[in-house]
Amino acid sequence: MYVLLVASAFNSLTQRVHAELRDHGHRVAVELALPDAPLGDAVRRHRPDLVLAPMLRTAIPEDVWAAYTCLVLHPGPVGDRGPSSLDHAVQDGETRWGVTVLQANAEMDAGDVWATADCPVPPVGKSDLYRGEIADAALAAVLLAVERFASGTYRPRPQAAGRARPAVRGHDRRIDWAADGTERVLRLLRAADSQPGVPDHLLGADWYLHGGHREDGLRGRPGELLATRSGAVCRATADGAVWIPELRAPRVAGRPATPRLPATLALADRLDRLPPLPELPAPPDAGPYRPAWSDIGYHEEGQTGFLSFSFPGGAMSTTHCRRLLDAYRTACTRPTTVLVLGGGRDFFSNGIHLGVIEAAADPAEESWANINAMDDLVEAVLTTTDRLVVSALGGNAAAGGAMLALAADEVWCRTGVVLNPHYRLMGLYGSEYWTYTLPRRVGPALADRLTTEALPLSAAAAHRLGLVDRTVPCAPGDFPRETQCLAVRLAAVPATASRIAAKKAARERDEARRPLAAHREDELARMRRTFDDPHASYHALRRAFVRKERPAATPRHLARAAADRRGVTGLAEPDAAPGPRSC
Repeated sequence: MYVLLVASAFNSLTQRVHAELRDHGHRVAVELALPDAPLGDAVRRHRPDLVLAPMLRTAIPEDVWAAYTCLVLHPGPVGDRGPSSLDHAVQDGETRWGVTVLQANAEMDAGDVWATADCPVPPVGKSDLYRGEIADAALAAVLLAVERFASGTYRPRPQAAGRARPAVRGHDRRIDWAADGTERVLRLLRAADSQPGVPDHLLGADWYLHGGHREDGLRGRPGELLATRSGAVCRATADGAVWIPELRAPRVAGRPATPRLPATLALADRLDRLPPLPELPAPPDAGPYRPAWSDIGYHEEGQTGFLSFSFPGGAMSTTHCRRLLDAYRTACTRPTTVLVLGGGRDFFSNGIHLGVIEAAADPAEESWANINAMDDLVEAVLTTTDRLVVSALGGNAAAGGAMLALAADEVWCRTGVVLNPHYRLMGLYGSEYWTYTLPRRVGPALADRLTTEALPLSAAAAHRLGLVDRTVPCAPGDFPRETQCLAVRLAAVPATASRIAAKKAARERDEARRPLAAHREDELARMRRTFDDPHASYHALRRAFVRKERPAATPRHLARAAADRRGVTGLAEPDAAPGPRSC
């Protein structure tokens, strides 16, 4: 079928729906619901078999839903209505939730039901939940609804009743630091972790607080800032304390939206008297659990080391990259035969930190520092020849973050992961040694096609193409445990020692053919020209991304119908390039 996706933005869930519908053999195009672009005209131009709205903040107009079957994905169980469904679920401490695929009609969220799916609600942030359990349930419901529509025989069932709940406003999110305990504070922070943030007053200024993690040891006067660590600030609650990783200054009327920044960077010199805590130690026998929050951790299980990291939004600033590189080098001093990177449940990495770059006094120079720090990290992975390195992606990866994953010997992905191995949409040529790692896995022709088409890939499609060595079918929260079992098993395989020896020889052959330094030099020369050119599209695209500016029109590469991935970017036989063997 020809399915037209109508969305307010091409967000993570819309990307996953796009990728998995193509995997199922459908032709898929996207139209963004924009203020100055009548949706009816766009839909009539496409003449789709089905209109599907994975993430839509506005109602589908009557001239569209009266002429075409329009299915809307609502992130709530049957009967739940309103624009803040997930906010309520997280803030109210729900333990189970669901999604509903319903048919658009004159009343918002009240149409006939085509499919439903439920899911658990773990104690994580709203955006993590949305990309994880909610997205898994959403895809199950969407694929079932599309199958039912294609059959031509299924009749959707009417909703018997509904509960319309109001939007969650700023005053609903405010924290009473003197009275609210840690549990309530965490629910409020998690319910607004990516957007819109929790409004608050801190150190003489107004801020939005983004994200929250429990602190088990520090205590202080409620509302007091206690310490800093890894760019986050620790703040006392009525009965404990929480870590807050990011802050955002309120938007000034008539001015662009402000970016989320690491809390210590946003507060800058206001933190002069606040003690910085050292990074958490990671003794080899500490096991997988850490006593307090940190965005980087390390533990060992037998001959396997696990270097975990989790940065908000998957964005890696210069500081993030340098800290992770230090941790990686330390991990490489340990007597292990397998080293696993990542392994968490949410984002692996999305590359350089555009928010920190945009906020810098000189964005061009910060861009240059950030891409070099990313390159240093990737180079360290590529030149590790005394053990096998595994990238374990429990969440999505894009741009330089996807290339960081490809630097490893093996790439393992949870089945719900979406990959975007390209840079073009940000106006960049890219670096992170992609001109070496991407063709090495899929061949030069397919590498060029993937970076030019700039479309999202499901984990299954990436596996078929050779980008991924193993897909792991599990729930988001189970991925760390599944990864640990697989990695420990890999370290115990007798053939692993010979693979390490063969890896070293292969690296030496590749270096003789074309040194890594030559790849880096060529990539960075192009990046430097872009950074230093004030008229380069990168600067405008970066500002628009950080400020969440709407595009004037749907990007052309999305509005074009994309077919089944096998037919569009399937691995041609002459272009086949085998990736590393799976364990």
